[in-house]
Amino acid sequence: MPASLPPASGRSRVNGTAELEPTPSIVQSDPDNCFSILLATDNHIGYAEKDPVRGQDAINTFREILEIARDAEVDFILLAGDLFHENRPSRSCLHQTIALLREYTLGDKPISFELMSDPMDGSTPGFSFPAVNYEDPNLNIAIPVFSIHGNHDDPQGTGPEGALCALDILSVSGVLNYFGKLDLASDEAVDDAADKGIRIRPVLLRKGDTHLAMYGVGNVKDARMHYELRSNRVKMFMPEGGEVAEEEWFNMLLVHQNRWVESTPRAIGTVDGLARGGARPADDLRVKHGPQQSVPEGMFDDSIKLVVWGHEHDCRIWPEKVEGKDYYITQPGSSVATSLAPGEALPKHVGILSIQGSQFQIAEIPLKTVRPFELDEVVLSEAAAIEVNKMSLDDKDSITAFLRGKVEELIAQAKQKWKETHGNVKDMMLPLIRLKVETSDAKEMTNPVRFGQDFVGRVANPRDILQYYRRKKAAERKSKNLPDAPDMEDEDEEWGADDPAAMTANDRLSKLRMANLVKQYLQAQNLEVLVENGLEDAVMRFVDKDDKDAIKDFVADTLKVVGRDMRGKQVQEEDVEEHMMQAKENAVAQWATEHPSGRNEEDRKKKTKGKSRQRDSDEDSMAAEDSMMEVDSDDASFRSGSVQPKGKGAKAAAKPAARGKKAPLFDERSESEESEVEEVMPQKKSRGTGASAGAKAAATAATSSRAPAKRAGTSAASKSKSGSKTPAPKQSQLT
Repeated sequence: MPASLPPASGRSRVNGTAELEPTPSIVQSDPDNCFSILLATDNHIGYAEKDPVRGQDAINTFREILEIARDAEVDFILLAGDLFHENRPSRSCLHQTIALLREYTLGDKPISFELMSDPMDGSTPGFSFPAVNYEDPNLNIAIPVFSIHGNHDDPQGTGPEGALCALDILSVSGVLNYFGKLDLASDEAVDDAADKGIRIRPVLLRKGDTHLAMYGVGNVKDARMHYELRSNRVKMFMPEGGEVAEEEWFNMLLVHQNRWVESTPRAIGTVDGLARGGARPADDLRVKHGPQQSVPEGMFDDSIKLVVWGHEHDCRIWPEKVEGKDYYITQPGSSVATSLAPGEALPKHVGILSIQGSQFQIAEIPLKTVRPFELDEVVLSEAAAIEVNKMSLDDKDSITAFLRGKVEELIAQAKQKWKETHGNVKDMMLPLIRLKVETSDAKEMTNPVRFGQDFVGRVANPRDILQYYRRKKAAERKSKNLPDAPDMEDEDEEWGADDPAAMTANDRLSKLRMANLVKQYLQAQNLEVLVENGLEDAVMRFVDKDDKDAIKDFVADTLKVVGRDMRGKQVQEEDVEEHMMQAKENAVAQWATEHPSGRNEEDRKKKTKGKSRQRDSDEDSMAAEDSMMEVDSDDASFRSGSVQPKGKGAKAAAKPAARGKKAPLFDERSESEESEVEEVMPQKKSRGTGASAGAKAAATAATSSRAPAKRAGTSAASKSKSGSKTPAPKQSQLT
């Protein structure tokens, strides 16, 4: 019999008061017809694996999750992305993960549910074993594990097998079932308009009289996902035919995206005696995202009954009703703290999801192996007014003594909470401590690293206990582009309330984005053939995802486009440079067509003065009342049809396509992109003989690929016509 679990109540509490609307629950449970599923997400195995103190935190908690699943005798485990922290996990990380999955998921326990979809759907091409491991007669699976990919472990690379990720390795090893992998081809490569967009096929399961359809959508760039939803190009294949009616399917969707922060704050209270992290507003603990860099909660199809949301690390596993929709959202959060943020300080849980017919409920299970984390914030000016005789803003030593006392209080608080939940303080893990200090009125502060030396052996993060910041002042814009300086135009979102001048080195480096540095460097160059946006994407794919072929493929594609364009023209010797610029413009246009999510950042900033960088003038169109997901099918085993938005919602969905040229929808560049930079030495332009001009054009094309013609195109073309002998600007090198 399954181990006893905390009961799921039919009424939840928010801020200590009972809600009028009952929460999801199963009226009368029948084990023979009820799915029992363990929900978890964002395990981030391999995070800080070289840290001598925190290196084993993620793998230890993952072991605990597998033990919970085994003891509860769940039907299967469901993971919503970011199983690994790195796109290419280390051999040690892979070894431990596969060993744990073999230890806890293989065995003689019979599988109590039936697979109704094609077991070969999603299998490795050219091989005969099925995609679902328990359907393989050569494997003895006791607890199947189903997982989608996240933004940390998403597929990368090219080759005969296509893009691969670490989950592909686990899948062919037979220890995990990987689904939700999308092949997002460019619109130019798809002839039929009906095949454009995201197409989602479900995994169909049956247990007794309960029928479950699991739709998995691995991480897609948030801007691209937002565009696909607004354009009504997300299609879900619905099961059709047979003895099961369409309304008898329980449709569950797994996503791994940024979650749009609602304008109405919701509070997290106490539910049936389980810790919910206090009565703080949930939105105060969440990372703020722009409207086009996140996915709104109400954009999914009405046929969905439950959405399992990954990527967001704050634990909100208790089902939340979406306003104006019939489905609920559960957000398990991460199982390990990967940042010292308020959302990570919430108690971490996994859930046991029970599904019976059209009813479901979730029982929260607190994790015992999570490292304790306490944080607080002090304003020195206010503290000095209270501690008049003990602290002075002019005395660094008194400030240091005051801060040391606050850290001692946090350590004592962590011990008290550990004792309440675990009972034995002697076995307590070293806690994570973060103290944010507002230092606007202080004249001198102690070094944070030196301060942390007093707590070595008592806390897990002695080097970054303190985080200094100052009150925000009017942002001073840079007068010129500095390729080696961080981009402060996005200060409100990148740095938040932190003053870069007052931050620790670790915190400052953690907030710098490689994408910003690459973007500024490319803007300072005079690229004549390469598409800047495309090169930036390639560089970020190399940096973040270790895709060693990113730049090579980008250069090869650009050479094909530019070479084909040049060969199709009768070019005169004196017009070589002008035609090269035209070829680059064509390459820019083709790149923009293949990446519909890209947009001109500078034009958008001019139109949105004084607003958030991510704010979009068409924001109201993404809040359409009707469903923005289309349901379609072209398979014999699925129903063919669609759900189209009505009224104003339909017009809003059609607007972006019609106005694509005026205001492209969003900027596709993000943290998850990666690539490699090849240093190209500029060649001096000369008006020499035809042979030298042709050689120069060939040399330029041989070391280039697609890039938009901005200042470079204008200056080169005008110089060609006017015959100006002004030397071309020299190109600096990226080291």
